[in-house]
Amino acid sequence: MINRSTFHWLLFICLLGWLAGFFAIPLMDIDASQYASISREMLERKSFLQVFDVGKDYLDKPPLLFWFSSFSMWLFGVSTWAFRLPSLLFAMLSVVATYQLARLFYNQQIARLSAIVLASSQALFLITHDVRCDTMLMGWVTLSLWQLADWYQSNRKRSFLIATIAIAGGMLTKGPIALLVPAFAFAPHFILRREWKPFFKIEYILVIVGVGLLLFPMCIGLYQQYDLQPGKLINGIPIQSGLRFYFWTQSFGRFTGENYFHEMSYFSFLFENMLWSFLPWIVLFSAGLIWRVYLLINYRGKINLTQEWIAPGGFIVTYLVLSRSQYQLPHYIFVVFPLAAIVTAHFLFQLLQAEAYKKISRFFTLFHTILFAVLWVALIALLFWAFPALAPWVKVLSIIGGLVCLFFIFRLRKTPYLVILAVYTTVGVNIFLSTAFYPNVLKFQMGNDAAEFINKQSLPKEKMMVFGPDAGRSLYFYGRHIFPNTHDWRLLQTKQYIITVMDSVPVLQLHYPGSQIVHQGFNYGVSMLTPEFLNPATRDSICGKYAIVQISPSSKL
Repeated sequence: MINRSTFHWLLFICLLGWLAGFFAIPLMDIDASQYASISREMLERKSFLQVFDVGKDYLDKPPLLFWFSSFSMWLFGVSTWAFRLPSLLFAMLSVVATYQLARLFYNQQIARLSAIVLASSQALFLITHDVRCDTMLMGWVTLSLWQLADWYQSNRKRSFLIATIAIAGGMLTKGPIALLVPAFAFAPHFILRREWKPFFKIEYILVIVGVGLLLFPMCIGLYQQYDLQPGKLINGIPIQSGLRFYFWTQSFGRFTGENYFHEMSYFSFLFENMLWSFLPWIVLFSAGLIWRVYLLINYRGKINLTQEWIAPGGFIVTYLVLSRSQYQLPHYIFVVFPLAAIVTAHFLFQLLQAEAYKKISRFFTLFHTILFAVLWVALIALLFWAFPALAPWVKVLSIIGGLVCLFFIFRLRKTPYLVILAVYTTVGVNIFLSTAFYPNVLKFQMGNDAAEFINKQSLPKEKMMVFGPDAGRSLYFYGRHIFPNTHDWRLLQTKQYIITVMDSVPVLQLHYPGSQIVHQGFNYGVSMLTPEFLNPATRDSICGKYAIVQISPSSKL
C-alpha cells in the first residue's frame, strides 16, 4: 500500500511544512516568546538551576526546555530558530517513536500510517514553531511508551534504561504527567489481557530511584530558590515550597482547586479543540476509537496476547483525567496524539484493505476529499480577503495549489490516495499560512515590531523603559535586553526612550511637554485572531497602538 520510498517522501514533505513555520514565523506572545526570553535570560545570567523571567522568579514550568534552548543558543547564537531547534528534534523523535511503538504490535503498513498521521496533523505544524513544553513532552512520553513496550516484550535492560531516562526527561519538561501517561496506557492494556505480573515488577523501584536521581539538579534549584526563601509571591500567591509546587500543586492542584488558574474546565473542551488540532484525521480517529471500543465490547472486555490496548486505552484514560482538570488549554491533549495516530492508522488500514469495509471506505474518502477542497478554498479566500496587499504571485500560487488538489481528487485513484491527498493538503495549506499569512499577522504584535525598530535604529537599550502594560516577552527576546517596567511617571528620566501604549502618550506629554514620538505601531494579541481583525475594513478599529517616546531633556514640569 505505502512502499518505503513513498513513506520517506511523505515524511520529508511533512518536515518541509514544519520548517516553513520554523523559519518564517516570528515568535508569538504569550508562551513561545516567554520561553524564548527565559532561555535567553538563563544563558545571559548563567543561572541554570534557578529560573527567572525578566528578572523575576519563575515557577510555572520545569527547566528542561530552557536548558536545551539555552544550550542551543549558546551553540548557534541567540535566534528564533536556535530556540526552536530542540523542540523540532523532539517532534521528529515523536514521529520515530510512534512508528516504532506501532511496529511492536502491528504490521509495517500500520506503523507507517501511524507516523504519517502524526507528522501531518495540524498540531505538529503548530508546535514546531509556536513552541510549548508539550512539544518535548510528546517526544519523551512516546519514547518511554515505545521502550517500556519493548522491555515488557523482550526484557531488554537497555530499553528499561532508556524508558527511565525518558520518563525523567518528561518530568523535567512538564512534571508528573510524564509518569502518569505511561501508567494510563499500560494499565488498561494489561488488565484487558488479564496479565497481572507486569503490575508487580521489582524493577519499578529502580525507575523511581533513577528518575529521582535525574530530577535531583532541578530539585536543588527549587529548594534554593523557594524552600530556603519561603513566601515569595508567584501570581500574587506566596509560595512556601517550590518542591511541593512542582510535585503537587502544579499538576494535582488542578483537580483539588489549589492551582492558581481556573479556565476551560468542561468535559468536551479538549475534544472540541481536537477538531482543528488533529486535522485532517479527526473524523477517522473518532470513528476508529469508537470502533475499537465496539470490538472490545464484542470481546467481552478481554483481548488476546497478540492485541494491544495501549493506544486506545492510553488516550481514553488520559483524556478522562485531563478533562477533570479545573484548568485546560488546547495543547494539553497533544501528549497523547501519538496514541491517537496509532488508533487512526489501525482504522485507516482496515478501510483501505478489508473488502468488508469498502462501502464505509467510500464514505470516508468522499468526506475527506470534500474537506480537503474546503480547506484549500478557505485558504485562498483568507489570503485574498485578509491581506489584499499580498504579492500577486502568492495568491496565484495558492490558486494553483488548490487546482492541483482538484487534480488529485479527480485523477488519482491509487490505494494510498487519501493519505497522499491529506499530506499534500495539510503541508500545502500550512506552507502558505507560515510564509504569507502569519508573517503579516505578526506585524501587528507590539514586542517584535518594537524590538526590530530599536535594533535597526541602534537606540540605547540601557536608556529604555516600558511604561504601563506588559509589552510582551517578544520585546525582551528580540530586543536581547530586559527593559525595566514602571507604572509611575515620576520614575521616568529625561533623555530616556519610553515604550508604551498610545493611550499613555498624553500622560507623558502632560508631564514632559517636549516629548516626541519616534516610532509607533500596532499592538494586538495575535494569538487570538477574530473576524474583526481578519477583516481589513474593521482591523484598525480593534487594533490598539503603541509608541516609542523620547523624553525631552528640559521639559519636565
